[in-house]
Amino acid sequence: MDARSLLIAAALATAVAAQAADIRIDVEPGEFTIEQALQQARLMRLHGEGDSAILRLKSGTYRLSQPIVLRPEDSHTRIEAVGQVRVSGGVAIGRWQKKGRLWVADVPEWNGRPLEFRQLWVNGRKAVRAHDVADFEQMHRIRSMDKAKETLYVPAEAVRKIIRASHAEMVLHEMWCVANLRIKDIRIAGDSAAVTFHNPESHVHFMHPWPSPMTGTQGHNSAFYLTNAAELLDEPGEWFLDTRAQRLYYMPREGEDMRTAEVVAPALETLMRVVGTPDRPVADVSVTGITFCHTTWMRPSTHGHAPLQAGMYMTEAYKIKPQISRPNGDHKLDNQGWVGRPAAAVAVDAATDMTFSGCSFEHCASTALDYHTFIRGGGISHCRFSDIGGTAILAGTFGPEGHEAHLPYLPADMRAVCTGLTISDNRIDDAANEDWGCLGIGAGYVRGIRITHNEVSNVSYTGISLGWGWNQQTCAMADNLVSGNLIHHYARHMYDTAGIYTLGAQPHTFIEENVVSDIYTPGYVHDPEHWFYLYTDEGSSYITVRNNWTPSEKYLKNANGPGNTWQNNGPAVADSIKVHAGPRPSIP
Repeated sequence: MDARSLLIAAALATAVAAQAADIRIDVEPGEFTIEQALQQARLMRLHGEGDSAILRLKSGTYRLSQPIVLRPEDSHTRIEAVGQVRVSGGVAIGRWQKKGRLWVADVPEWNGRPLEFRQLWVNGRKAVRAHDVADFEQMHRIRSMDKAKETLYVPAEAVRKIIRASHAEMVLHEMWCVANLRIKDIRIAGDSAAVTFHNPESHVHFMHPWPSPMTGTQGHNSAFYLTNAAELLDEPGEWFLDTRAQRLYYMPREGEDMRTAEVVAPALETLMRVVGTPDRPVADVSVTGITFCHTTWMRPSTHGHAPLQAGMYMTEAYKIKPQISRPNGDHKLDNQGWVGRPAAAVAVDAATDMTFSGCSFEHCASTALDYHTFIRGGGISHCRFSDIGGTAILAGTFGPEGHEAHLPYLPADMRAVCTGLTISDNRIDDAANEDWGCLGIGAGYVRGIRITHNEVSNVSYTGISLGWGWNQQTCAMADNLVSGNLIHHYARHMYDTAGIYTLGAQPHTFIEENVVSDIYTPGYVHDPEHWFYLYTDEGSSYITVRNNWTPSEKYLKNANGPGNTWQNNGPAVADSIKVHAGPRPSIP
């Protein structure tokens, strides 16, 4: 009998000894994979040996070569950590050699192909992809742009160092988003330089009016930084990957010894996928106590990244001239756009009562945890999110691929709408640290969502964003609640922001008893006064905003629809609101 057969036999023996209705399988790193354990539980169900399953993951790091996939056959399963359990998409980088101020390592192949990545961690701390400024307050600003020629004009001194770099990128600050633009060509003339970019991002970026590079704004033209060029590797903690030579260069921080350092590069974008169908969802599955870590996001390296808002990147977009009128009092529309959704470390589709509790999400390059479509019930509770490149928690569709972003979304099959999800008692710290336009918690077209008693801090844009669509026509959104949350130290890099932000018509929705304070004041934003504690944006309708504590009544109600109610918000709100905001103790 081979080793795998012995492991399966042992798992069968363990399960048979347990109650018939409760399959129990113990899993240890390097011996019996999570995928094998799920498959074994399915087989045992087929043979009538149990109805539900418990997968007990023993302490250690589970390094994946592909995502764990939960299917309808895995319904009624508990996956729980026994000790410290880490599920990682990372690859160890070792055998460093010192060359001057730099250390160099050859990057191993991964699954038979060259490994490319956009993130790196050294001794558990995120390293910096080489860029041109150590302090973002020192970023250069664009001088002008030519949309027809898809060209930005910048100071020549800003780009002279990378004139021969082959894969350099510009990260451009644009009101409420940043765009990742792969540089195609630089032509210097005098003290200015014309910079053009690769497609598809160049065409999408220059065709669309919102967001847009800012020019002529009295010293607040759009700021930018440059990255991904060996010529920019000049500060401790920075790294550069030569993808052709598969060689990694790193300048250590003080006290780092690369001979003994633990260096991890991410190989996977997604660690776990929950994939049901509308008629046969994954049902009654819980994940407890697991740390998900070390994921990348590669789309900006292959397609660039030109977002519309909240990290949703545009796949096609253009300006409408002249503007068109819309029904129900919405203001005229001057653009159209279709969006895609960023990758997630854990992605959930077509699931009923899917829960994550007591888990940690760390060192994730894009979205950490994403509940997308055909979601019923379920919850995320007492989880921790730290060092997240994009949005920590994302819920609900932001429109299918073929749905124009400004149209109200009301599908014929309402099961597609994320309904009844609870997001409670989680701690989110350091989110949107790569895609600055992302969020702590983002919810699109959702119904009956409960976002309660979470703490969101050190996020680059908005703390909690609820809704989508920029119109006041009733659609799929309704009956939502944002209550008891503690949001502080937000807008680290972006403005046109708020601690809590809404879009679209959402009947019977309540924003209440939250605490919002401590906004950052980056000097490079396009409008230093355009920030708020609470912000009901375009089309926000039928929403009650009450009893929220904020240091002052700095709020915005922009192009709102009917039916909104504002009651008792500001510094005079009862102290009990401040005392009870944020996560509550976990109940064993």
